[in-house]
Amino acid sequence: MTNISIDLEQYILNHIDDENAILQELNRQTHIKMLQPRMLSGHLQGQILKMLCFMINPLNVLEIGTFTGYSAISMALGCRRDGACIDTIEINDENEEFIQTFIDKAGMQHMISLHIGSAIDIIPSLNKKYDLIFMDGDKRQYRQYYKLVFDRLNPGGYILADNVLWDGKVIQDVQSNDTYTQELLAFNQLIKEDDRVEKVILPIRDGITIIRKK
Repeated sequence: MTNISIDLEQYILNHIDDENAILQELNRQTHIKMLQPRMLSGHLQGQILKMLCFMINPLNVLEIGTFTGYSAISMALGCRRDGACIDTIEINDENEEFIQTFIDKAGMQHMISLHIGSAIDIIPSLNKKYDLIFMDGDKRQYRQYYKLVFDRLNPGGYILADNVLWDGKVIQDVQSNDTYTQELLAFNQLIKEDDRVEKVILPIRDGITIIRKK
């Protein structure tokens, strides 16, 4: 990230709603206690997810890749329908206690259900139709996630796929051993060619594709 983009992001942060107090604490504790804290969604993306939930007004939300729970709580803050619920899947069982602690602190335990394990194994067991699906798990499995969740997405529902620009590597020469970039390139092309959906890529942070099922 260049200095000007850092300055612009700070300007944006200075001109949006303040960070929720629980999310602010979660952000701080993630940076203190977790490896790779940059995986955290953060305030800007959290606000975007919250606003999208306000606009979409989903009943059922699925998140693939909880990390420490920032994005799940952000989305929960934007879900206002009675009975709205979020299923969030995290593969790292070492994060479970941390995540659940902050779900409870946010008072969202009635809304957010945490599932620990592989999304590939868990998704088939979820007997629900979803209005919104946020994909932020293992980038090497994005196409597999997409195929697994597509029939579970309601017509008119949305998939948000995070990190699709992958720090700009999608427009650089790809190394033969770079399976992450290779998979994201293949995923982006798959979405481009899928006429069952409408799609747009937003150049926010590391890129988010908004996919709408027709």
